[in-house]
Amino acid sequence: MLHRKIYQLCQDDREVCIFLRDQQRWIESGRIVDFEGDIVTIRYETEEEDEVSSWEEMVRLESIGAVTQKLASVSKTNTEISVSDDCPEAEQIHPQSPEHNQE
Repeated sequence: MLHRKIYQLCQDDREVCIFLRDQQRWIESGRIVDFEGDIVTIRYETEEEDEVSSWEEMVRLESIGAVTQKLASVSKTNTEISVSDDCPEAEQIHPQSPEHNQE
């Protein structure tokens, strides 16, 4: 099952977080760039003080304990919901005025 999911994430080129159980650490915001046999190649960046480093790491499939991916995010600071005029009217979300919220 994990084998198929890793292959799918590699094909989709999606950003993932991977937990390496043998090293007890997370690789955050990485991409699975290759998957051959039981070797998974992961690319990611780390930031320390004023330096950003790019890494490519090859790990065994059995070392991977968990894989997570962000499905969606919403800004907490921007309270106005963006509405696309291209959406059908029935699917558009319109902000309600305070009068509509009082019942």
